[in-house]
Amino acid sequence: MEKLFHLKEHGTNVKTEILAGITTFLAMAYILAVNPAILGQAHMSHQGVFLATAISAGAASIFMGLMANYPVSLAPGMGVNALFTYTIVGQMGLSPEGALACVFVSGIIFVIITVTNIRRMIINAIPVQLKLAIGAGIGFFVAFVGLKNAGIVVASESTFVSLGNFKNPTVLLALFGIIITLVLLVKNKPAAVFYGLIITAVVGVVFGSFFGLKGMPQLPSKLVSVNFDFSLVGAFVRGFNEMFTHPQCIVAIFSLLFVDFFDTAGTLVAVASKADLIDENGELVNVERALLADAVGTVFGSMIGTSTVTSFVESTSGVGVGGRTGLTACTTGICFLLTVFFYPVLSMITDAVTAPALVIVGILMASQLKDIKWDNLIFAASGFVTIIFMILGYSISNGIALGFIVYVISMIATGQAKDINKMVWVLFLLFIAYFAFLI
Repeated sequence: MEKLFHLKEHGTNVKTEILAGITTFLAMAYILAVNPAILGQAHMSHQGVFLATAISAGAASIFMGLMANYPVSLAPGMGVNALFTYTIVGQMGLSPEGALACVFVSGIIFVIITVTNIRRMIINAIPVQLKLAIGAGIGFFVAFVGLKNAGIVVASESTFVSLGNFKNPTVLLALFGIIITLVLLVKNKPAAVFYGLIITAVVGVVFGSFFGLKGMPQLPSKLVSVNFDFSLVGAFVRGFNEMFTHPQCIVAIFSLLFVDFFDTAGTLVAVASKADLIDENGELVNVERALLADAVGTVFGSMIGTSTVTSFVESTSGVGVGGRTGLTACTTGICFLLTVFFYPVLSMITDAVTAPALVIVGILMASQLKDIKWDNLIFAASGFVTIIFMILGYSISNGIALGFIVYVISMIATGQAKDINKMVWVLFLLFIAYFAFLI
């Protein structure tokens, strides 16, 4: 283990890494239920998508751990699966197989630009102050997702958002989980986030299974399931003809590239910042291997029947527990592979159970705000726009894009255009073009 993951060098040990990997898995486990539900609306087999989700997440996470030694786990991404179903299949009119072919092609392009070092150049071109804002913004975003999923905050026609129903048992369970996890954290208990998850799940099962409260975690009716569906494996091949006959394929591929590229960039920056994987020059350590693992994950996922596989920001849950190496990601990957057989057990890990981990991790990530140079209006404005639009626009990639645009405009306005990195200029123009098309 030491030779493979360099645990001592990163100030960690096997026990901590395994706990971190399990914590990350628990925070990500919702994707096993949500991804089949979303892709199922694109007329794809629910069981087939579940199998593809579990296998692709497991394989990609293990590959990331071994290839890059990063505590970053991967799975089919939220947001991009909605893009797949509601836009590419629903609005553009591609078949599910055609959409999978688009995912495959976008993955191949990812591999090419990663191998040629273009992707690394882009990520390292992000100014350090924007990297800090991205990390903090993702923290707020993750916390908001947790609060929203648990029903603690809800949509409101009059005020846009408002507090949920605090008489709802699931809301109360999530609030209990946040409080107990926060108590463990402020008392400096090791693995506070992990044990907070476990305690919340156990309390939920007690009230759900033994007291009959609706919406609470339930004991599974069985532990093992071997109902496998391989119908989506290789389905992308049947969609290749649409590459040449459907006029929207190029737009679909570009959309997939854009969303995954910058969601991944933001996630890697955020996780690397918390895991001490950024060097003295502000660049991510060993980022080429991490990017390649992410790109290969997308290619593999499309081949077995799921939308874009990407690095998950929930990986910060494991980092919060102390995960620092690829052993964390490998542990998460093994957990995902095991769910192929033990899927019924995941019925106990509901949104109310995972919400506390997301909120607490959001708090930890927001600490990066202190390092932003708020007395410099260029950094303050671009950082603020990055953060606020991640949350209100419910999009990590759009927040990054708008932050970049404000940064470049501010630099031009202050006569510092000559100091802007060439790659930042390229990104600025691409972002302008993207929003022009989007609007």
